[in-house]
Amino acid sequence: MKRAERERFDALVERVIGDLPEGIARLLEEMPVVVEDLPDEAILRDMGMDASEADELCGLHTGTANTEASVEQTDLPSQIMLFRVGIVEQAGGWEAGEDAIVEEIRITLLHEIGHQFGLDEEDLRRLGYE
Repeated sequence: MKRAERERFDALVERVIGDLPEGIARLLEEMPVVVEDLPDEAILRDMGMDASEADELCGLHTGTANTEASVEQTDLPSQIMLFRVGIVEQAGGWEAGEDAIVEEIRITLLHEIGHQFGLDEEDLRRLGYE
């Protein structure tokens, strides 16, 4: 992805976060959102994917869901990763327009936030965040 496309995408992420309801946006103050072009090899391996599937992954939640957390926990803090290439591809490419990309960023971000609250893939599918 070119630098100008990265900057454009990152501005859209900021817009989506800025448009979130206050309570949800507040959660992101404690949980970083990391934006990368593509997942690295370790992430793909952990997801059971190979390099040819890297552009299919839009986001990833890492860490422990709130429903699983305990005071004895020593895991790294949770974070959300958004993958530019996967999101743009899922939205239909830049030619599909910014609105389509914004919607895909929003869906992906809410999907990963849902994982932080213990929702599984079926729960998120039922809610329309797949």
